[in-house]
Amino acid sequence: MICSLVLLVAVAAVRISSRSGLPSLLLYLGMGVAIGQDGIGVSFNDVGLTQVIGYAALVVILAEGGLGTKWHEIKPALPAAAVLSTFGVAVSVGVTAAAAHYLAGVEWRQALIIGAVVSSTDAAAVFSVLRNVPLPGRLTGVLEAESGFNDAPVVILVVAFSAAGPVDHWYLLLGKIALELVIGAAAGLLIGMAGAYGLRHVALPASGLYPIAVMAIAVTAYAAGALAHGSGFLAVYLAALILGNAKLPHAPATRGFAEGLGWIAQIGMFVLLGLLVTPHELGDDIVPALVVGLVLTMVARPLSVFLSTAPFGTPWQEKALLSWAGLRGAVPIVLATIPMVAGVPDSRRIFNIVFVLVIVYTLVQGPTLPWLARHLKLGDGEEAKDLGIESAPLERLRGHLLSVSVPDGSRMHGVEVSELRLPAGAAVTLVVRDGASFVPGPATVLRHGDELLVVATDPVRDATERRLRAVGEGGKLAGWLGEAPAPPESAAAKRRAKKGLVKKRLVK
Repeated sequence: MICSLVLLVAVAAVRISSRSGLPSLLLYLGMGVAIGQDGIGVSFNDVGLTQVIGYAALVVILAEGGLGTKWHEIKPALPAAAVLSTFGVAVSVGVTAAAAHYLAGVEWRQALIIGAVVSSTDAAAVFSVLRNVPLPGRLTGVLEAESGFNDAPVVILVVAFSAAGPVDHWYLLLGKIALELVIGAAAGLLIGMAGAYGLRHVALPASGLYPIAVMAIAVTAYAAGALAHGSGFLAVYLAALILGNAKLPHAPATRGFAEGLGWIAQIGMFVLLGLLVTPHELGDDIVPALVVGLVLTMVARPLSVFLSTAPFGTPWQEKALLSWAGLRGAVPIVLATIPMVAGVPDSRRIFNIVFVLVIVYTLVQGPTLPWLARHLKLGDGEEAKDLGIESAPLERLRGHLLSVSVPDGSRMHGVEVSELRLPAGAAVTLVVRDGASFVPGPATVLRHGDELLVVATDPVRDATERRLRAVGEGGKLAGWLGEAPAPPESAAAKRRAKKGLVKKRLVK
């Protein structure tokens, strides 16, 4: 009963979050605190269980983030994001740890743990604030990739600093991080590609099985990476990234299913973390948390961003936004349980400092982030909205049924069906408009809000989707006198297809 009420209240709180500009994590943490020892009176202090559930929730959140990330946006941002997630993390850890030691009086081991814990940005926190502020693709790509990548090195650092005995020499620690990242990346890429190939070539008996299979593949990637002594978090993110961009059958339904699981994971994790906090014990740690957070926000994060992006010629406006967009959410609080489980002295103080830091600076940064984006003129509202295309395989007919949604802002508005110039073997068979459906003719003009049913034979399925997306972005003149150009990541495959080296077939 209590769990269902908490879930319903948490769902309703999303609307409050979207209107106020506050990340939903604050509301969920507040719910946990209200239920806890200083609120209703529920006593909960099982740190080990919290860590296990937190890790499981992070796997789901990273999988959902990878499935929703567009490869054409993240690809140009990969070099900058990789540097931010490694060198930038090192800079942030060093500066923040020094502040915790010299300004807050924390011992060096505990200071290093604090510096590592708070150096991981949180994708859920960032994009819950920015969902209504469209940004240029390069900025979105950097933020998404950094949030997906930097969990891995940060977890390795926190575990290393929390281990009993002396900390490894810096070069040994760097070698360990590099090895775990390589193993995790290899596991994620291999399992992601194998899973995408299997789902594209095996028609499952029910559409509802595709989302379950995709999430199972993502979790398998995490398990494989962890068992191989690599980074499971990097593995699950990369596997989900591949699956999300593989044009799998029922892709929108899969993303919707993953988004629902992501919300449940966030709600459960944040409420549980709120339960673990004892508010009356936070008093002595408020000032140290404010001091460390101020250095992190105003010195460590900007310094790591400016140094990491220096080789890429990033404009100062984008550097400023990236600096302020380093929101800390669930990840640091979950990571703060690692030293508690490991029995590190003063680990409860570390947890309290991290908790206060995340709450206070999310309250400061969250509502001001959209304003800063607009003030720096980094909004990108003129970009055409992408089409929503869902594919269902027709195994016996050796074809595919594409369901196409024409959103507001799409340049497909005003285009006649004949002007789509779909490949031979594809046709628009039905249009649903204002609740009524009809069979279109060549002169039928498409409108915002239309739902199209397009039937395509198996060999031209990908070309049909490319053409539809091109018209959605460029209008009737897109790719004039020819098929729309393939996106950058599939250019090589397109060249091979022209040479007759690639032939798509449906696996029965």
